[in-house]
Amino acid sequence: MDVILLERVEKLGAIGDVVKVKDGFARNYLLPNKKALRANEANRKVFEANRARIESENANRRGEAEKEAKSFRDAQVTIIRQASNVGQLYGSVAVRDLVEALNEAGHKVAKSAVVLDRPIKSIGVYDVKVALHPEVSVTVKVNVARSPEEAEMQAAGVDVMAQVFEEGRDQGGFLEKFDPNAEPGATAEARDESEEPAQG
Repeated sequence: MDVILLERVEKLGAIGDVVKVKDGFARNYLLPNKKALRANEANRKVFEANRARIESENANRRGEAEKEAKSFRDAQVTIIRQASNVGQLYGSVAVRDLVEALNEAGHKVAKSAVVLDRPIKSIGVYDVKVALHPEVSVTVKVNVARSPEEAEMQAAGVDVMAQVFEEGRDQGGFLEKFDPNAEPGATAEARDESEEPAQG
């Protein structure tokens, strides 16, 4: 389907460009979100008649977004989550979590503005893009940690997981003491209970 873009769309084109897109993308995203019009003769005339107004409205929105972008300078949020010993999160950090964290930090952001290719599934510091306008985007540092102390260490550039592994190796690793007589897979508690005499 050919469409006329009403705003700049990343990887597609600028205002007024006529581009060919997949029908589903046009019907489900571009047209309902008023980012484009079907490219037919009537719509071309409507677009040309309103081009100056569309471009000036876009310029105004871009100006506001640029002002807002200044408030994001060095913006960072910390999200505390439970995670395993190897840093894998129990669950993940998704767009909704980032929007909540940004709102709490005083940055009003729409869900559609947060560009997250895939949910965050392990602790660490991530750069997340926030598109305030099709032509204005900022990068926010997202610090995902298991505790505020760990978040501070990560913010200071410490690789927390590497440090945990170093400590584990110094203490002989994370393994329990090996009992050669134990049944495979039995934990220490299970072995202790089985050794207790049965109550008669």
